[in-house]
Amino acid sequence: MSNTEEQKEIAHLRSLLKDKEDEIARLKLLIGTAGLPEIDKEDPSGRTPTAARHGHLTKDEVSRYSRQLILPQVGVEGQKQLANSSVLILGAGGLGCPAAIYLAAAGVGHVGVVDYDVVEVSNLHRQIMHREASVGVSKAASLAQAVRSLNSRVRVTVHDVQLDGSNAMDMVSGYDVALDCSDNPATRYLINDACVLAGRPLISGSALRWEGQLTVYNYRDGPCYRCLYPTPPNPQFVTNCSDGGVIGAVPGLIGTLQAMETIKLLLAEVKPDTSNHCRIGPSFSGRLLVFDGESAMFRTVSLRPKQLDCAVCASPQTRTINRVQDVDYALFCGRGPHDKDEGLRILKGEDRVTASEFRNVVQQSLEMERRPYLLIDVRPHLETSICSLPDSVNVPFENLEERVDELKELVNRHLARKDAGQSPLSVYVVCRRGNNSQLAVERMRTLLPADWPVVIKDIVGGLQAWAEQVDPLFPIY
Repeated sequence: MSNTEEQKEIAHLRSLLKDKEDEIARLKLLIGTAGLPEIDKEDPSGRTPTAARHGHLTKDEVSRYSRQLILPQVGVEGQKQLANSSVLILGAGGLGCPAAIYLAAAGVGHVGVVDYDVVEVSNLHRQIMHREASVGVSKAASLAQAVRSLNSRVRVTVHDVQLDGSNAMDMVSGYDVALDCSDNPATRYLINDACVLAGRPLISGSALRWEGQLTVYNYRDGPCYRCLYPTPPNPQFVTNCSDGGVIGAVPGLIGTLQAMETIKLLLAEVKPDTSNHCRIGPSFSGRLLVFDGESAMFRTVSLRPKQLDCAVCASPQTRTINRVQDVDYALFCGRGPHDKDEGLRILKGEDRVTASEFRNVVQQSLEMERRPYLLIDVRPHLETSICSLPDSVNVPFENLEERVDELKELVNRHLARKDAGQSPLSVYVVCRRGNNSQLAVERMRTLLPADWPVVIKDIVGGLQAWAEQVDPLFPIY
């Protein structure tokens, strides 16, 4: 770029900057002509959480929010609306972190954070407002601290409790809008029902692997969650980030969009006849935003409308749910919010060994200088590169049928090493947490000949139990 071109570009940027500064000056003048002081005399420090409720913005507030104040959809009245609003964020994880921080940055007056969990190291790659020093600390308290450090004007309420039927209505009713940043069906149904019965809109987000979704429930004439999903999914087919994985930027994006939708809903309450204010665009009520990060694609899907026979949002005369306290959400969904990582219980006790018991088997084999057992790891091959137990053989659970000949050859080879008259061959099956290993045991029993002298058992709790009970240096992922 030549010197002349650089000078032109600099002049253009200076012109744009002057236009913005003039607009900010105009807003300050507008505040002054309305008879509103720039500085809150009651608090010389400038920390005025309730300034907007008194009918004015302080000088500091104008400076802080100036870049959105000059938007015609916001303006002074919109900013005051945000300051007078309250938002409940249910979940302080990958979705709740960006949502909370952007709502606080925008100047929402009151943010409530609900989460009963504590920060773990495995959270940090996606739950970006927590820090290494926060490990072991309440997620709700950690996120609240991050919000306060960004904007001390925002009132933050920490709800370090498990959301359930006994507290959901009181909690949701205390806020203008709720954000579903949870990760399990039981909580999603509970939040939805509470929002419908309390008359609160619900901004819902989800993220898994490379994909994310966003929609708005119970807003004006739009559908609620139950309208679309009257029956919960089979718990065996529900996958969360812990099991399915997630790219951290995906919940970051969806959580940010949840904050965007929330701000739009709050600004939509500003009267359109206010000076210099214009209508905000449509929400995602009745529509579903689907994001595929791997292909970098966004698409919008139309949802079916509000259902007249919905169990919760139908008319009071026909709906079947009138109190969330009367619904057993764990029973309805087949699994509660607190047991999302709870292991399956398919096999009988005699068909399983604990991690400690298997350690004894390994030690005995070392003393005997021979290995009278076979250890099969049924995790996906990719996961075995993260960590694995010595001498284990990888036969992924998903490929058992197609690799049955390989499985038979493997077992046969170990049987051939056994001495005549020796006890049956012990085959131990391990996976990440002890769920697929049980399913694999059942399947292997049908795939292997019934007359083979083989005893197949799984390791309770899988590799995670091995790390907790046997080897504290073994990686947990």
